[in-house]
Amino acid sequence: MLSVENLKSAYGRIEVLHGLSLEVRAGEIATLIGANGAGKTTLLRAISGVQPITSGTIRFEGESLNRVPSHLRVALGIAQVPEGRQLFAPLAVEDNLKLGAWSRHTADIVPQIARIYALFPMLGEMRKTPAGALSGGQQQMLAIGRALMAQPRLLLLDEPSMGLAPILVDKILATIDTLRGEGLTILLVEQNARAALAIADRAYVLETGIITMSGPAAQVRLDRRVREAYLGI
Repeated sequence: MLSVENLKSAYGRIEVLHGLSLEVRAGEIATLIGANGAGKTTLLRAISGVQPITSGTIRFEGESLNRVPSHLRVALGIAQVPEGRQLFAPLAVEDNLKLGAWSRHTADIVPQIARIYALFPMLGEMRKTPAGALSGGQQQMLAIGRALMAQPRLLLLDEPSMGLAPILVDKILATIDTLRGEGLTILLVEQNARAALAIADRAYVLETGIITMSGPAAQVRLDRRVREAYLGI
């Protein structure tokens, strides 16, 4: 579904991605693990079109995205849940969800909101509550729900467990697994490598802008270097 080939991206004169390549197959969870500053968020931003690339190619379902602006990538079926959630804090839960559906026909919105509330019942109970008044876990649910309102085929998730209590991390990861079961394709960036590798089908290790290891997640999880560097074993 997604292929990234020899991708380079920079902030000013500082190159962050140094010609990396990866692929995400339809219906799978691919996870990208690596330390802070490795370039994980830059890669997701490049895929979604909000970070310029200097060379290389990004293809979605075989078609190049290099000249496609970010808002049209959403319409094509790519949605991102950004690191830090980036919700509209003064607006109610339901209004945040509606903003996620700007590219859809109005008739699609009501059943889609109902689907989000079925996935996250807590949001339904707080639909009129300002997003800024939610807990961290509730905000993460809302950020995921807002992205799902665009009815994507590829979901880019950036650090969904960041700052959450373990019980909420389990809830979020279980939801991600459920979405994969419904046929959604997911590229997951996650510092909690143990949790990410437990639910992913494919894994990539990113170090200083370069993919240093890739393969089935179960295989990557058993690699000695990964166990020592990211799993604390």
